[in-house]
Amino acid sequence: MRKSELIDAVAERSGLKKSDAHDAVEAFMKAVQSALVDGDSVSLVGFGTFKVNYRAPREGRNPRNNEPVKIPACSVPAFTAGKTFKDLVNKSSDD
Repeated sequence: MRKSELIDAVAERSGLKKSDAHDAVEAFMKAVQSALVDGDSVSLVGFGTFKVNYRAPREGRNPRNNEPVKIPACSVPAFTAGKTFKDLVNKSSDD
């Protein structure tokens, strides 16, 4: 599902106009991004948690010449699905 399809689905399920659904999806994404940039996490009970994970510096290998490469530390956004969400996905894959 692409962003435009998500907006269509939100509009259909909520009864909002597509422009209002677009604004709602944009606002949600910006709120999550702002929270993560500020070092917070966003927990949606039953759905999951958006958070920032820290990756320590490490050494990798250049696949072209197999020489070692230093990979710097970084922070990466992550999503962990909640139990209800996982159960729903697993139930649909069992059918």
